[in-house]
Amino acid sequence: MHSEEIEVRTGSVEVVYDLGAECERFLRSARARDGLLNVWVPHATAGLAIIETGAGSDDDLLAALRDLLPADDRWRHRHGSRGHGRDHVLPAFVPPYASIPVLGGEMALGTWQSVCLVDTNVDNPVRRVRLSFLPG
Repeated sequence: MHSEEIEVRTGSVEVVYDLGAECERFLRSARARDGLLNVWVPHATAGLAIIETGAGSDDDLLAALRDLLPADDRWRHRHGSRGHGRDHVLPAFVPPYASIPVLGGEMALGTWQSVCLVDTNVDNPVRRVRLSFLPG
């Protein structure tokens, strides 16, 4: 297995961050052919989604998460910025892991699919992402 941890700067705003370029670079460095790419976010307040980006779906996802998990005072977990407790609930809806088939060194994603980090935690501007390639 080939594995590497990368750092992603998400800043101080909610974001759907496309990890495609980082995943492709990693697969090249791993000399990947056929197997599985596992992507893991070791954080209690972030997740991973396979979603279309750039056509509004990423903004729609953040809007849906704001509707589902409002940043208000309803949360029992109360450190950090207002509503931060919702960030700790996020991984139950947007899991912190994804596995993508790799064929001939390329992720076998659909035409409009991207591997994305979903981060609603404005208190933590830097995230780690673990990329692991398991050859078939």
